[in-house]
Formats: sequence, C-alpha cells, structure tokens
Amino acid sequence: MWKIEHRPYRLPFLLSVRTAHGAWVEREGILIRAVQVEVGGREVGTVGWGEVAPIAWFGSETLEDAEAALAGLDGRAEDLSDALVRVPVACGCVRAGLAAALGGAAVRAETETEHGRDAHGTLVKFLPLAGLLPAGRAALAAVETKLELGFRVFKWKVGVEAAADEWAIFDDLLGRLPEGAKLRLDANGAWDRRTAERWMERAAERPVEYVEQPCFTETAQGACAVRKAEDILRGLAADYPTPIALDESLGGAGDVARWLAEDWRGVWILKPALFGEPGPVLAALAKAKADVVFGSALETRVGAQAALRLAFAWAEARALELAGGSAISKPRALGFGVWPLFADMRADGPQSGAFVRVEDVARMKPEVLWNALS
Repeated sequence: MWKIEHRPYRLPFLLSVRTAHGAWVEREGILIRAVQVEVGGREVGTVGWGEVAPIAWFGSETLEDAEAALAGLDGRAEDLSDALVRVPVACGCVRAGLAAALGGAAVRAETETEHGRDAHGTLVKFLPLAGLLPAGRAALAAVETKLELGFRVFKWKVGVEAAADEWAIFDDLLGRLPEGAKLRLDANGAWDRRTAERWMERAAERPVEYVEQPCFTETAQGACAVRKAEDILRGLAADYPTPIALDESLGGAGDVARWLAEDWRGVWILKPALFGEPGPVLAALAKAKADVVFGSALETRVGAQAALRLAFAWAEARALELAGGSAISKPRALGFGVWPLFADMRADGPQSGAFVRVEDVARMKPEVLWNALS
C-alpha cells in the first residue's frame, strides 16, 4: 500500500513573466509525496515525489479540479495503476504528478538495490539549456548576462508588444549574439496569419532555430476556429524554411496522438508536467523519430526534477541509437534555462549555467521545498 500526501503551494516569481497571455506573477500547484507503508502505517519504502502544475489556459485541468482528484484518492493507492484508474483522464497534470511520485519511487528503489546508484547518464553526462529571455527591450540586458554564463541558445517571448517595435528589438538582439548562437521565438499563439508570415520572412534570413507556436486558438472558441489556426500552422511549416514548433497545440497526450497521425514534421515542445503518464507519449514520439524539445512548465524543483529525468532518459536512448548506427541528429537545448525563477530559491532547480548535468538533477532534493511548505 502507498500513502499519498499532497501540499498546495503559491509561490511568487522573482520577476513577472510576460507572455502573449498576459503577466504571470506567481505559480500555483500541488506537491505530492508518496511512500510505501506496512500495516499500521509505518513507512517502509523509498519516498517518491511529484508535482501537479496545471496551466488552465494551456488546456490542462484547473487547480480546483486537480485538488478534487487528489482528494478522491483519500491519501492511499495500491500501486500506480490503481491511482491512475481513480483519477479522471482529463486531469493530466495530476496523473503526471502521480506517475512521477509512484513510478519514480519504484524505479529509484530498484536501481539503488541493483546498482547502488542512479542508472541514468551512462552516455549522456550533461545536456545544454536554452536561456529564457524576457519580453520586450528587457531581453537586451538579459542576453548579455546569459552570454557571460555560457548560453548560446536563447528563447525570446514575442507577441507581447506591437510587431514593429519587436522587429526593431529583434535586430538589436541578434546583433548582440556571437557567431553560432541561436534564437528561438516564442509567440505563445499570439499572431494572426499576416503577422506570422512577416515574422517568418524575417526569421528565414536570420539565425532563428525555430518559431514556437506562432498561432493558436483555444478549443472554447469552437472547432472551426481551431481548424483555421491549425491550417495556418501547416501552411507556415510548408512555406518557410524556419521550423515551426508546437507548444500550446500539445496540451495533452491526445493532442500528441492527433498531430502524430497527421505526420507533423516540425518540432515538438514537450512539457512532461501536462502529459499524464509519460511512457506511452514518449514511446509514440520515439517511434515517429520526432524532433522533441523538453520544456519547463515553470514548475518548481519537484516537477522539474521529474521532467529532467525524462529528458536525460530520452537523450540516453537517442545516444544509444546513434552508437548503433542510426541517423539521429544532435539533441536540441532543453527549455529549462529558466532559473532563478522564484522569489524563494528553495523552489528553483539547479542554476548551473548553460548546461545541466545528470548529477545536478540527482541533487535537487524535493524534500527541501516540501518541508518549507509545512
């Protein structure tokens, strides 16, 4: 039997995060602690940690729905499959948190018993990070700081100010990047077709790695509007050389399956916090040889550790394929260059510069934040 505890949190960001959806000033979510217990309640197993980090405007469940789903477990589960069957499929973030806590604890117990250490990272010792830049002119000062830390891939939030103003900043920003550096543009679905086309024209002539979610329509606006936005995405991908990355379009496992069925050949931004049990999603993407970038949902160190473990496992599998002679491209930088993110540094992940090492992930210590919330 597993004992499942959870604690809600509300943590202010160090700086407000400006996106096309507005200013984001704090993160709300729920931490999960799971541990095996014997009759009488004594804890006897390895503790597992998970995080429920919903983003309702992204298509996930609300925080209230997540809290209700966890309350429905009544603090216990026989195993992971028992917990998942008792949580609605629509609560993907809850399912992701439970999979991380219950599944992760079981895996860690096995590897500690068999190997005396974490088995990840045999071939992949570290992964590059993309540094997150703030919207507007603030990006110009921020990029200088991140360049000094060794970053060479950057993600800039656009679609926040007037396009003409952002185009001017865009050129100034590129002028500060050294040769070989790359910029990702993240519009958070803010552009209409014409604005997106004008951005894509500019991107084609500049060192832009990809354009993330240029257009997006929420399902609440109707199926016709959603189809129109997705048609624009397909058209942009076909008409311009700079790759398009899906982000908001991938709000859950069902969206991944749908875009795979349509043979999407662009980039896939995968936020593990939103996708429920990760195994089936990752297996389907691997089979399709998808170009995947693991990204942050601006979760705390608890959810980030679970996501980064998946990112290292994915990179390890790709490295093994490469060693076996498969034509696998070099992995793209992870979308986890977001720290320092929180006003309370105990919520942050490792601030190790432009790379994250497998040992950094192992040392993140979820219990630090759990204890701070008690």
